[in-house]
Amino acid sequence: MANEEVNTGRRRFLTATTAVVGAIGVAGAATPFVRSWLPSVEALLAGGPVEVDISKLGAEPGMFMRVKWRGQPVFVFQRTPEQLAILPTLDGELVDPKSDEASQTPAFARNEARSIKPALGVLVGICTHLGCVPIHKPEVQPQPFDPHWKGGFFCPCHGSRYDLAGRVFKNVPAPKNLEVPLYNFLDDNRIVVGEPPKGAA
Repeated sequence: MANEEVNTGRRRFLTATTAVVGAIGVAGAATPFVRSWLPSVEALLAGGPVEVDISKLGAEPGMFMRVKWRGQPVFVFQRTPEQLAILPTLDGELVDPKSDEASQTPAFARNEARSIKPALGVLVGICTHLGCVPIHKPEVQPQPFDPHWKGGFFCPCHGSRYDLAGRVFKNVPAPKNLEVPLYNFLDDNRIVVGEPPKGAA
């Protein structure tokens, strides 16, 4: 009788131990499988799409905001009708007025405003000279760095200048326009930076 009690106790112990070891084994086997569903380290470092609420930009004309995507600043800003009217008048002063450099401008943004909707600009805020962050200077008025300034972006590091479409002026250190990232509209109040519009590359 005592032997039967001992055997039952051992049986329970062995059953419980086997169940625990089995559960650990299942968890161990499932972990790589579950991890395979998660983004790779490379994808996380590259930076996935970022949703941006642009509703606050509607508060007043010419508003500006900066968001982060892939570790870089992205400028999202409004342009007034007056500012948009100035853009075509600057072509003769620019290095690449028609945005022919494909690496800086996706096909969907190859227009005067370099954007999906002319009133809303979206640009990677990294100077194409040495990677500094330009300053948004939308005012159409003389500036210490340019007495004929008509609004745009100024890089204080080495004096590169861009218009309000991110197109670089001639005779400055920066060789290329500011990059237009892939982006699209979810609705009137939200954009996604990092994904092109449907049907666009």
